[in-house]
Amino acid sequence: MNALPLLLVPGLMCDHTVWEPLFPWLTAGRACTVVDHGQADALPQMAHQLLASAPPQFLMAGHSMGARVVLEVLRLAPERVRGVALMDTGFLPKPAGAAGDDEAAKRFALLQIAKDQGVRAMAQQWVQGMVHPDRLGDADLIERFLAMFERKSTDIFARQIHALLSRPDGSDVLRSLRVPTLLMCGAQDAWSPPAQHEAMQAIVPPALAQLDLIAQAGHMAPMERPAEVAASLLGWLSRCAAFAPATGVA
Repeated sequence: MNALPLLLVPGLMCDHTVWEPLFPWLTAGRACTVVDHGQADALPQMAHQLLASAPPQFLMAGHSMGARVVLEVLRLAPERVRGVALMDTGFLPKPAGAAGDDEAAKRFALLQIAKDQGVRAMAQQWVQGMVHPDRLGDADLIERFLAMFERKSTDIFARQIHALLSRPDGSDVLRSLRVPTLLMCGAQDAWSPPAQHEAMQAIVPPALAQLDLIAQAGHMAPMERPAEVAASLLGWLSRCAAFAPATGVA
């Protein structure tokens, strides 16, 4: 197995469940590892944890909050990263003023539901905006989503909310990228919409960035449309294999 290892970085309250539908495509001839954020309550802390157990050189794909962790890994150790895929995510810090207060209030309202009624009850409300509207009737998909969240505690939820509300600005990392970069988004992602990925594409050096929109998919695109997401990732992996030099971030 000569291909560079691929680290798969999950988002808020997520785990291997997000990535498993992609394994039939991604694991052929390549070691794939799903990262666990443990008890971390800051994105840089998550990045340090990832680096502590990562191989010397690797590729990274991050989904949602996981993509923000990818940016922090790049900030810390760009020389170890040979390619990045940033999926259904954003790059800016929490906005100042009323917009930031509103974001915090919405996140804490979900946390309160989790404390009062349980994580599953919170996830049942949250999933309404996380997948394409047409998939809300897909009982198997929704159950996998709910069960994934239910495996996490309210304490982990609180820690990860803290991490997101204190998120760094990733603009400088995007400008400094020197490796093949995939920006991928569900075309109907209401949480991290295509416009955010277009803004990232405008910052990354043009020769490196590719933007793929996954049709008929929301924020949980890897679970909703695994074949299409895998095809996008395989194209990016081919670009990474052909790319030289591998210099990470300047």
